[in-house]
Amino acid sequence: MKRNKWKIEKVNGRSQYMGKASLTTPLLFQSKRLCFSLLYLLTTLFLVFYVSLSPTKCIFRSSPFDPIQSPLFSYPSNYGEHKYAISTARSSCTSSVRFSDYWMVLKKIQDSSRNSSMFMPVLRYMQGNAHSFGGNFGTQKRISYFNHLDNGKEIPCGFMKEFPISKSDRAAMEKCGGVVVVSAIFSDHDKIRQPKGLGLKSPENVCFFMFVDYTTLKGLDYHKVISPESSSDYKIGVWRLVRVSSQHLYKNPAMNGVIPKYLVHRLFPNSKYSIWVDAKLQLVVDPLLLIHSLVISEDVDMAISKHPFFVHTLEEAMATARWKKWWDIESLKLQMGTYCALGLKPWTKEKLPYTSDVPDSALILRKHGKGSNLFSCLLFNELEAFNPRDQLAFAFVRDRMKPKVKMNMFDVEVFENIVVEYRHNLKHSGTKLPESSKNKRGSLDFSVNGTCSLCESYLVEMWGEHRN
Repeated sequence: MKRNKWKIEKVNGRSQYMGKASLTTPLLFQSKRLCFSLLYLLTTLFLVFYVSLSPTKCIFRSSPFDPIQSPLFSYPSNYGEHKYAISTARSSCTSSVRFSDYWMVLKKIQDSSRNSSMFMPVLRYMQGNAHSFGGNFGTQKRISYFNHLDNGKEIPCGFMKEFPISKSDRAAMEKCGGVVVVSAIFSDHDKIRQPKGLGLKSPENVCFFMFVDYTTLKGLDYHKVISPESSSDYKIGVWRLVRVSSQHLYKNPAMNGVIPKYLVHRLFPNSKYSIWVDAKLQLVVDPLLLIHSLVISEDVDMAISKHPFFVHTLEEAMATARWKKWWDIESLKLQMGTYCALGLKPWTKEKLPYTSDVPDSALILRKHGKGSNLFSCLLFNELEAFNPRDQLAFAFVRDRMKPKVKMNMFDVEVFENIVVEYRHNLKHSGTKLPESSKNKRGSLDFSVNGTCSLCESYLVEMWGEHRN
């Protein structure tokens, strides 16, 4: 810095200078390294303070709206609704899907829900009085309904016997219009978890229904989550519980869960959109934003995640047997042999825009129109005929049905950004498999010399695709 001085006198032989005070750079700023260190320290402290106050725990992560921050329900400490979350490699501060403005989405879905022409034509369903809830039709009978170009033709879609719920629950379900979020817990297999990230108006515009059986209610009572004396209409946070008298349906609890999973459009006849959420999942994005981004904006009938590992149906079938996800190996062989004989092919680029034959069906988003409703009915009939492993019949139904269902099979990264996945209950009282069934477990042989040689051409094409 320039100094302005002038000499005024000489004292004791030495010149003295008088004038304005000299301006010098403070010692603190004379070192560039010290300056940068100080700036780094202040920036770090600011970011730590910001993240500690941010509900997302992310740095500068923008939100499309201001979600509800207060807890939706206060659980007893021994319930453990947030225990055993499955970790993922993705960052919680990055998103693979874009969401529009919340208030714009809310108005758009409200307007579309009032426009009934958007959801036409309406399917006509077969009525009956059968021993089985779905009628349990034979193969050729089921296949005859895949070609549904005649809207006047009735199709089988469950409800061949009464769905055993209370009148008050049924009335509440029929009043639900717009968007409904549905889940189910049978045999106390999972925890009830509240969704996160709900918009301020979403509890008023979205219905949340959880189907449970007596065993699950007993577990909730044990943990003091509900009080049996309070009311027959149970409510836990946003979820309304619907008790299903499962002894009048299927012996397998998983098959009972398939009813609300795939026949949601029949259980909620006035709803226009739905989201199925497996009870092992917790939604972390508002349902209205999900429906708009994954269904409405993509102009599809339904949206579902691709499987993280498998592309071909037989890959999933082999894994189902290997990891004992279904106990009856002979029925798996019969199912895959039937599908191969009827033309099931492995996935190739010729199946585009369908990007995989195997979904992760834990999360399904639907527009309740002809496409998704027909697909759901046809798939339910296959599940009743064979087993509740819906990934095995998925591609067979999708590829054979007419008219085609418009489907958004989104990437796994999207799935991991919109839900948190938890493990099933480690201890629960449920239906035990009979000993004779357990003995049937084993490997699934689709080789030429095996019992399912009908799938030989499928395997040759699938393995050839893998080599390429």
